[in-house]
Amino acid sequence: MTTNRSRHTILAAGSAVAISWALLAPTGAAAQDTGEAPPGPDVTVLARHADFTDDIQLRIRRSLDGGPTQVLNLRDPGHIVVARVELAPGAAFPWHTHPGPVVISVAEGDLVYQQSTDCRKRDYGPQEALVDPGDIVHTAWNDGDVPTVLYATFYDVPADGAPTIPADRQDGWCEANVGTGRTAV
Repeated sequence: MTTNRSRHTILAAGSAVAISWALLAPTGAAAQDTGEAPPGPDVTVLARHADFTDDIQLRIRRSLDGGPTQVLNLRDPGHIVVARVELAPGAAFPWHTHPGPVVISVAEGDLVYQQSTDCRKRDYGPQEALVDPGDIVHTAWNDGDVPTVLYATFYDVPADGAPTIPADRQDGWCEANVGTGRTAV
């Protein structure tokens, strides 16, 4: 039986997820060419703030392009949100971070992922996965002709917090806009 307190927690978590996705409105070539934003990401939350009943420790090792290894120790891997995200062609997420790491699986289409630390565009196709460490400001976009479908598991999301945190663009970050060759906004 669900208590009033847990109902309120679930409702607050759902609201935080919806608000955080609204903050990640897409930008891209279509928005700049026509003055209209392309369709936003279609997000379906599959699991809100699931918790492990057992004592779980999780460590992720990540090395992009053979670079240095980054070790991510999750504070509480049980605070997770799982979502299905669909990005229309030309849609992009503005620069943002997350409270913790995100494991992303590309189910359909292609995704371009770019971090502010090195500005390298990394392409991921169907049946490929990536780990976003969460604390690095980044963007991602669909530069293909078909929708991109992602499944994302967000870790370390506070019960009353959002899985995404918008970041203001800073001078010096990746001057080429997400797939358009224009100055990023």
